[in-house]
Amino acid sequence: MNTSIYIARMIGPLFLVSGLAVLVGGKSYRAMAQEFLASRALVYVTGFMTLIIGLGIVNAWRPGWPIGLTVLGGLFVVGGALRMLFPERIKEMGAAMLDKPGLMMGAGLIHLLIGVGLSYAGYVR
Repeated sequence: MNTSIYIARMIGPLFLVSGLAVLVGGKSYRAMAQEFLASRALVYVTGFMTLIIGLGIVNAWRPGWPIGLTVLGGLFVVGGALRMLFPERIKEMGAAMLDKPGLMMGAGLIHLLIGVGLSYAGYVR
């Protein structure tokens, strides 16, 4: 099994379930996000973990769907680094995003679609 399929099999179901969970339990997830943003330490630690995961996901630039994994890994690297470098700014941005109705549902839908795509690529394709 090549690396791209392995990564898709690990991350696809995670994104699928997390996206579905946000869509089904929006109010609970909004409250969790507010609790998350209240802790600078939690923002930093998740940045550290996101950076490590992103470095593991960054894959070779090959034609086809694996490019999406590389882009996703790059976004994880940038997001993780920003959380570590600027936790206060991330808290402010997160709070502003939570004030916009429907943004969390949109993010949940995007996660769901990415999860479906990666799960398909990892398990069916």
